[in-house]
Parts: sequence; structure tokens; C-alpha cells
Amino acid sequence: EETSDTSESSGGAFNPLTGEINWDCPCLGGMAHGPCGPEFRAAFSCFVYSEEEPKGIECVDKFKGMQDCFRRHPEDYGDGECFERSENLFSGAARTFFKKKFGEN
Repeated sequence: EETSDTSESSGGAFNPLTGEINWDCPCLGGMAHGPCGPEFRAAFSCFVYSEEEPKGIECVDKFKGMQDCFRRHPEDYGDGECFERSENLFSGAARTFFKKKFGEN
């Protein structure tokens, strides 16, 4: 199922109005594909759909699994740059989610 139109209109990989994730969004930096794609998608999905406080607390194991996979594949994910990019992405997703869901104050 293609989600690019709705995701692009929301300005990111996740559209809170439809609940869809666009895995092909350039904003994901290609991390959803490649040898660690499944681990990244599991961690990102868990985080995006998390209703726990703090957001994503139940996703720590998935996030660690993704980071372990990045370490096993430095030729695909760089030496540390994907860790920083994924952490920024997860924080950005949290900000976007809360802005869309609860509005800006």
C-alpha cells in the first residue's frame, strides 16, 4: 500500500491523521531498507505507535536491536552516523506526533 501522498502532505514519514508510515520517505535516510531495515522498521513503528510515558519506553529492546544491527553493518550504515541520525529521527517523530495530535501551544 502506497502512503507517499499522505505522508508527504504531513511533512514526514508518519501521518498522524491516517496512522500510516511511509517507509520510502527521504526523511528516513534509507534506514528502513538494507540489511537492518526490519530492525529499523520494528523500532520506528514501536516508537511511533507508542502510547507509553515516556513515549517509546517499551521500545528500548527494539531500538537496541537496531543499533546492534547498525554496528554489524558499518559498510551500509556508517560508523556511528546512523546512531545519531536515528536518535534525531526518533526525537523528531515524537515532536511531530505531539504537535499533530495535541496542537502547538
